[in-house]
Amino acid sequence: MGAPEKLATSNNNSMQRVKVYRLNDDGKWDDQGTGHVTVDYLERSSEELSLFVIDEEDNETLLVHRISSDDIYRKQEDTIISWRDSEYSSDLALSFQETTGCSYIWDHICNIQRNLHFDTLRNETSYHGANNELRELPAVELSTLPSILKVVVDSSVTDQLCVTELILHDQIFFRKLMDLFRACEDLENKDGLHMIYKIVKGIILLNSPQIFEKIFGDELIMDVIGCLEFYGVCAQHTALPDCWTNISYDLETPHIHHRNFLKEHVVFKEAIPIKDPLALSKIHQTYRIGYLKDVVLPRVLDEATIASLNSMIHSNNGMVVTLLKDDSTFIKELFARLKSPNTSPDSKRNLVFFLQEFCSLSKSLQMVQQLRLFRDLVNEGIYGVITDILQSEDKKLVLTGTDILIFSVNQDQTMLRSYVNRQEGGALLGLLVCYR
Repeated sequence: MGAPEKLATSNNNSMQRVKVYRLNDDGKWDDQGTGHVTVDYLERSSEELSLFVIDEEDNETLLVHRISSDDIYRKQEDTIISWRDSEYSSDLALSFQETTGCSYIWDHICNIQRNLHFDTLRNETSYHGANNELRELPAVELSTLPSILKVVVDSSVTDQLCVTELILHDQIFFRKLMDLFRACEDLENKDGLHMIYKIVKGIILLNSPQIFEKIFGDELIMDVIGCLEFYGVCAQHTALPDCWTNISYDLETPHIHHRNFLKEHVVFKEAIPIKDPLALSKIHQTYRIGYLKDVVLPRVLDEATIASLNSMIHSNNGMVVTLLKDDSTFIKELFARLKSPNTSPDSKRNLVFFLQEFCSLSKSLQMVQQLRLFRDLVNEGIYGVITDILQSEDKKLVLTGTDILIFSVNQDQTMLRSYVNRQEGGALLGLLVCYR
């Protein structure tokens, strides 16, 4: 359906001047008139606040809408607020003349919703102390899922840190929630599955690094991703994360349910065997974070949560590169295979791609550590490897070798100059002159 038209400019009380639109059965927005919107009590004796729109021509009431605590409101293009109104059984929209007026009414709606949520939570004394401080989480049972959801989703009203601490302190919370998820899935309990989806989504939006460490661990991750499959609409894999794909994963198909996709179509590949269990764990974790961020919940995550997940990916990349560079046997084996005439063309190709991504991800390190790593790679013979790569007939391989060379130039140009001035560097110098 299309969007309502924007209101033309006028100087008469413009901040709260709006057009009222209603979505008709043909999916088009019908203009209901122009007026001025206010927020006021529905009745003098009532505590229910509503939106009123009064026609600017004849002062007739164009719209009365009781503000709901439900998540039905959407703000679009800084000048439109729309919602699905159950009383009218249709979609309604207010198109503001001024962005300030739209923001003013939007803030009113958000504040009223917060107060409504707070009143509801305040009445739920079974999980709160006398001072309304959240004391414990509801027991994880099918009947308590609505209460758990209210605590998690409304934590901005109570205290996000408090809810986060309670979740982390409860050692069996996630295990019980995942057990309940599996039971609901076996019984095809769609209401329970949808409720659990909302709870898991809300927990992710708490944006806690400690919780991320838990849910992205080997024990929970597949069940957590399973929970996120049940939200009413089957997600399309519109984008795939590229972190570590050349190093470790071969993505064979772009369309499938998340768990099946991760179990059956994401193949872990090692150009060089990685023996450090922590490095392996962080590689897997990084892929899962990227998959959740870019594929499972791309339209759900807010900017703060995305920033935290990106920070976690950045930190993991730095840790993996550090662990691998500090493993002298790993680096030596990598270059031994790159230089060996017995290495098959396919294996050498994968090794080159690995080296390129290894260099790229080393940007996660501090500058001093990047320089030390580069010098270690020079000592292992990276310029000779680049020379060999640039002579390949495979254009993709040549581009990859060029990327590695650019990395070296960005780190320390003097070492490249020193190399090409020596006898063994003549071949690389010749190639660079030809490409120029």
